[in-house]
Amino acid sequence: MPSVLTYGTRKSLIGKQVKLAEERKVSLLVLCALALAIGVMTGLGAVAFRALIGLVHNLFYKGALSFAYDANVTEGPSPFGPFILFAPVIGGLIVVFLVKRFAPEAKGHGVPEVMDAIFYKRGKIRGSVALVKALASAVSIGSGAAVGREGPIIQIGSALGSAFAQFIGLSTRQRITLLSAGAGAGIAATFNTPLGGVLFALEILLPEVSNRTFLPVVVATGAATTIGRILIGPDPAFAVPDIQFSMVASFNGQEAMAFVLLGVLSGAAAWAFIRLLVFMEDGFPKLSSNEYVQNLIGMTSIGLLMVLLADLFGHSYIDGVGYSVIQEILDHKMTAAGLLALLFALKLIATTVCLGCGASGGIFSPSLYLGATLGAAFAAASSSILPHSGLTPSSAAIVGMAAIVGAGTGGVMTAIVMVFEMTRDYAIIVPVIVAVALAAGIRRALINETIYTVKLRHRGRRIPKERHINLYLVKQARDIMERRFLIAKVGTTLKQAMAAEDIDDALPIVVEREGRIVGLIPPRSGLWAESQSNPTLVVEHFVERRMVICRDQDLLSVVFARLKRHQAGAAIVVHFASRPRVSDIVGVLTKRVIADAVIDSYED
Repeated sequence: MPSVLTYGTRKSLIGKQVKLAEERKVSLLVLCALALAIGVMTGLGAVAFRALIGLVHNLFYKGALSFAYDANVTEGPSPFGPFILFAPVIGGLIVVFLVKRFAPEAKGHGVPEVMDAIFYKRGKIRGSVALVKALASAVSIGSGAAVGREGPIIQIGSALGSAFAQFIGLSTRQRITLLSAGAGAGIAATFNTPLGGVLFALEILLPEVSNRTFLPVVVATGAATTIGRILIGPDPAFAVPDIQFSMVASFNGQEAMAFVLLGVLSGAAAWAFIRLLVFMEDGFPKLSSNEYVQNLIGMTSIGLLMVLLADLFGHSYIDGVGYSVIQEILDHKMTAAGLLALLFALKLIATTVCLGCGASGGIFSPSLYLGATLGAAFAAASSSILPHSGLTPSSAAIVGMAAIVGAGTGGVMTAIVMVFEMTRDYAIIVPVIVAVALAAGIRRALINETIYTVKLRHRGRRIPKERHINLYLVKQARDIMERRFLIAKVGTTLKQAMAAEDIDDALPIVVEREGRIVGLIPPRSGLWAESQSNPTLVVEHFVERRMVICRDQDLLSVVFARLKRHQAGAAIVVHFASRPRVSDIVGVLTKRVIADAVIDSYED
């Protein structure tokens, strides 16, 4: 007789087939090969993006068609004179059109959108976002917006990874892995810091750190770095002079105090950056509901500021990525505390205004700029108070860069390692660690959100900041097992089993025959209700045959692996026995206690 499927059954089967189609998985070796391709594409994309910024900059700033542009070199005033005021205004209006018309995700600094895709959109980013983000950010940066190029490259790499994974039809987990690999590859290619790119992906983006996520990210960042070194050059983002830091053993009190104070100051600065960015992003929509009007107001103020600074100092200083200012500080060409403090304040305002009014660009470069100017200003101002601190404007700038990036983004390890890769000076590690740790602690005490997560929090999208909470895996089965359970012999009726001490079905039941373990009935299996309607049924009819037995000293990671392998819902815990019997049982490990252990390990 042919079977009849109801509509609900057919719908359920179709849903399962769709889910299986979406959950296609490839081996780790194949995933690494795909990550290699994404790393190469992202590296080429980073090179093309930099060239596009150069083209737009030369067109707006010099009126020339050329891709040649070195952001680390100070160019002086524009030949357009005061008419340079219109460069950020025109560029801003173009950006608003591109973003509104083709990809709203391209607005802003990019990384929050990547995080949103990972945690709330199953790692899906439209492929068109990469192209629109590249065009919009190149126009923003090239025309004078005070934003960075790293955020866009991160979003471009992420979009490439996600689109590639969606085209192949990979599972959500592997799609997120390739997305994160593209992001790490983008930042590695930009700064020539492969380790920093890996840590950025692991620390900021990936919900899981394991070989299956780590290896593809490493492959992608290595490939992107290689492409960047071939096409851009082997040097890091900044030419850092030889800066001698004292080794830990030779630290004096003033040196230690200087690093501590700089760390505290950087933490407060990171907090100010986050709060001011939130204020601007919330404030501009209140000025006008029209996004073109918002952008016109914001970018006009940036243009006026560029003209004013050019008239006073011969250079606009606050526009674009700001690498030339950082390089001048590192080269000991900019040491006046007053000017450095002024540039810190103006860049802070300019970047938040640009992002608030609708520019497309990142906050990584501005964070470096703020750290360099703040650190150098602190060293110049404190030289008379702490004459033996050994802190120079250039050395303090390096520490300040790491501190504000680490505190503002939450990427503490990323900031430390990237600065080390830029300087290649091992003695810098301890001062940087001290400053970054203090800065991150101060920022977190003042505001729990990072500059990446605060934007999503305002949308109602909470991103877990402590994502790698796996310390519960070091617990043993005996630490969390249920110690109360029932034992019922084969042939025992439901009525007899459930009548024991007037117990309901909230406890697990171990079924045994002549001292040997037959199986397990997990808690809340419906036995209590069944015992009322069919009291003569025997317990073995309800036993789960896919039984898992573990020792009381087994780690939870081992138990989890067995549960998954056998697709079981609970495990019987025994105390040291090669052939366990009922007398060896000391507890039962259920999904209920496992969930409790995971929840208890979480810190908000």
